[in-house]
Amino acid sequence: MSLRRTAGRTARVARSLTAASLGLACLAMTGCAGEGAPVERPPYAMAKADLGMQADSTTFTEFPTAPTDPAPGGLTEGVVLRVQADVAVHQSPGGPVIAKLPAKQLNNPTWVPVIAEQGRWAQVLLPSRPNGATGWVLEDDQVERARTPYVVDVEIDARRLTVRRDGAVIGEWVVGVGAADSPTPRGRTYIMAAIEETVTKFSPIILPLGIHSNTFSTYGGGPGTVALHGWPDPSVFGQASSDGCVRVPDDALRLLAKLPLGTLVHLR
Repeated sequence: MSLRRTAGRTARVARSLTAASLGLACLAMTGCAGEGAPVERPPYAMAKADLGMQADSTTFTEFPTAPTDPAPGGLTEGVVLRVQADVAVHQSPGGPVIAKLPAKQLNNPTWVPVIAEQGRWAQVLLPSRPNGATGWVLEDDQVERARTPYVVDVEIDARRLTVRRDGAVIGEWVVGVGAADSPTPRGRTYIMAAIEETVTKFSPIILPLGIHSNTFSTYGGGPGTVALHGWPDPSVFGQASSDGCVRVPDDALRLLAKLPLGTLVHLR
C-alpha cells in the first residue's frame, strides 16, 4: 500500500528526552517432521524464530558486518518503511539475520529510507554504527510503506542547508558545522527521531540522524549521535565550530521539525 506522507498529514509529537542522555555530539556550549526428510523453511521463517536472539539496531548499537551503503551520495525514490513490530534485518535478501529493527527509536516510531529493492525485499539505512550500515528487510504485514517527497542537503564545506520537495527548493540557510578536529561526518543518512530538549534547552527540538561522529566513539555518556538542531547564538552560523552536529537557524528548525521521519539527509 503505497502512501504519500506529507508534513501536514504526518503530525509527529516530539518526545521528551534529553540530548545529554542520548549523548549527542552537539552539547558543548563552546517443528518435527518424523523420520522423513527435514522440512525446508524459507529464510524469513527462520529469521522470525531466531529474532529474540538478535540485538536491536538502534543508535546505541554497532554491526560491523552489516552491508555498507553502496551509493552514499545517491538519491532514492523517497520510499520509507514504518516498522510496526520487531522485524529481522538480513545481510542480503533471504540471507543471514544480522539484527532486528525495533518498532521505536528514541521513543519515536521507526521509519527508515529504502535505498534498493528486490521483489518484496528492501535494503534500508540503519541507525547503528558504522556509518553507512544497511540491511535487508522483508516487506510483510509488520511493515508499512510510504513516501516522503522531501530531501535535506547539507553542503558541509559551503556551510549551507537546503530543503527540497519533489526536487524544488523550499528553504535554504547558512548553518554551522563540525570543527576541524570534530568534523561533521559525510554520507547518506536520515531523520531518525524528533526529541524535545528539557535540560539545556539550547534548541527546542533536536532531530537525531542515523549517523555518528567519527571523532567521538562516545559523547556525554551516549553513542555520539549527530543531529540537526538550533543554537542560541547566531554567530555560529557559517562557522565550523560544533562537535559534529549541524546547527541551524530557528526558521530552518521549524521547517525541519515538520518533515516526516525517515526523510533522507545528505551530508556532503
